[in-house]
This record gives sequence, structure tokens and C-alpha cells, in this order.
Amino acid sequence: MTAGELRNLLVTALAGALGGGRARWRRAVADIKVYPVETHPHCNWEVRAAGSAREIAEVERAVDRLRADHPFVGLG
Repeated sequence: MTAGELRNLLVTALAGALGGGRARWRRAVADIKVYPVETHPHCNWEVRAAGSAREIAEVERAVDRLRADHPFVGLG
């Protein structure tokens, strides 16, 4: 899975669960930072969320759920 695919998965999950449209959640899932596996052996990505406090909290909850299934992403 790539960072772009992970972002799409997050946006789809958030829009499906909370409504508000994909564009809103795409803005909230502002950026996914990918790190080398060598320096981050447990999980090599993080989301830099943006928006209101509620939107950021919802993104962080979705990230917590997805991280268990997708701890590593490629750089593509």
C-alpha cells in the first residue's frame, strides 16, 4: 500500500462513517508522512491532520483503527 492509497482509504472511511463528503475529509487528511522502515520498525507513517478540532480528532481515531492493519506503507 502506498501513502496515496492509505489516504484514499482514510478519506473513504471518514466520509462513509461521518458524512460531509470526500473533499472535506481529503482536506482534513492533509498529508501522510512516510519514514524509512529502518528508523521506524513498528509503523512508518503518520498523518498530519488539518481542520477543526473535531475533524482532527476524527482523523486521529480513524488512523488508530487503520494502523493495526496497515503499519507500513511504500513511498509511491
